[in-house]
Amino acid sequence: MALHVKKERREFMQYSTLGILGLVLGGGFFVAPYLKADEKRLRPPGAIREDLFLSLCIKCGQCLQVCPYHSIHLADFAKGYGMGTPYIQARNRGCYLCGALPCILACPTGALDHHTEKPEDVKMGIAVLASPKICLAVTRMPVPKKSIERIHNHPYTREVEKEMLQKLSAFEGKPCSICADMCPLPNPLSAIEMVTTEMGIRKPLVKSGCVGCGACEELCPAEKAAIIIMPRENYESFYEKGTIS
Repeated sequence: MALHVKKERREFMQYSTLGILGLVLGGGFFVAPYLKADEKRLRPPGAIREDLFLSLCIKCGQCLQVCPYHSIHLADFAKGYGMGTPYIQARNRGCYLCGALPCILACPTGALDHHTEKPEDVKMGIAVLASPKICLAVTRMPVPKKSIERIHNHPYTREVEKEMLQKLSAFEGKPCSICADMCPLPNPLSAIEMVTTEMGIRKPLVKSGCVGCGACEELCPAEKAAIIIMPRENYESFYEKGTIS
């Protein structure tokens, strides 16, 4: 009897350990999304709510393969939770809101919502002028050549990327309005525009049409991006509710 009990206990511990290990190795399919849903990362266009995104994304990399701007990366082990899931690091390369949104069309599971059919439907986050004191428009500093060269160091093997760089080069030595003039939305004035304050300071004004694509953060010519993207936030939470003035 005692031997039988000991055997059952050994088997219970063995299979329990294997079960826990399986969850860990499998990414914690059911648990991890809820433990880490509050952590925010800039996801590709159409990404659904973070907890559901982590459950549905199968880490296939199809969105990365069809992105014409090299905007999408897959999280590696060093990134912590969500290893293998797609994300965008805006300072290195923002999203340029391709008209057909091929990343969404390529997603086989619905982690990127296929109801997001055009750039205006995208809800990635919101742009915030987080450091106005270093904004070149505010400081009245012309766009330096080295800032343009920084963008040229990013991958640009495709024609659309070369066209973007040509447009960017036209700002060299001029007063900065890059974030507004290079916004990839079909109607960029719905998202951001340059305004002049009562003090005569010219600066970017983020508007309710901003979808958080991150192009402005990437292209910002300040040494550290003056304008940044807050992932999975919206205009109301940062402006209408007074979180950011």
